[in-house]
Amino acid sequence: MTRELAVVVGVSGGIGRALAEALAARGTHARVWGLSRSRPHDWPEDEAHGWLPVDLLDEASLARAAARLAKDGVVTTVLVATGVLATEGAAPEKTYRALDAAALAVLFAVNATGPALVAKHLLPLTPRDRRSVFAALSARVGSIGDNRLGGWYAYRASKAALNMLMRTLAVEHRQTRPQGVLVVLHPGTVETALSRPFVSRASTRTVFRPAFAAAALLQVLDGLQPEDTGGFFAWDGQPVPW
Repeated sequence: MTRELAVVVGVSGGIGRALAEALAARGTHARVWGLSRSRPHDWPEDEAHGWLPVDLLDEASLARAAARLAKDGVVTTVLVATGVLATEGAAPEKTYRALDAAALAVLFAVNATGPALVAKHLLPLTPRDRRSVFAALSARVGSIGDNRLGGWYAYRASKAALNMLMRTLAVEHRQTRPQGVLVVLHPGTVETALSRPFVSRASTRTVFRPAFAAAALLQVLDGLQPEDTGGFFAWDGQPVPW
């Protein structure tokens, strides 16, 4: 039988690395491939792990990674754990007066366009005859229906764009891979470099360790069926409104 592979995009980040470690610990894939711009200094060098350099804003790097993965087996799990909350040196906007075209462009490129291009190159590597999973990390603040506080314009809008792209990809994906599951996930507030500057400002917010978030997200994915494809789910398995 063809070797089954798992791919985690964004293993240089806290959640991405935790997801890769959790998948490797399960031992259900012949190899867990990590994709990121730079190789984590402690990334394992063994038969169960692989690493490839990719830049979400460089589509050629995604094409090269896909070609390498295709030689190693069939990709049955893809987790995209990339994202940026604000441009370097700037904070999320509190008012529309802080809107900046360049900042909006960067967040849309990283948070929405990048994962969509990952799907473009990796979905063709998934099997047609059995279950596969493709999940991208979104955020509850990307929910239009759940937006009651306002603010964070670029991050909210870029995650909402990601949600629409993934939903649309799921519609097309099911035509050729009816057993495939393609969803977006809200991991909760996780203790990572992305969220750290903002967590202290919300003392009542529950903050998860990356390992907990990874285990919770994998459990959610385990329970999803093909009819759930195109959905938006939180770390506890509950649907998130669009």
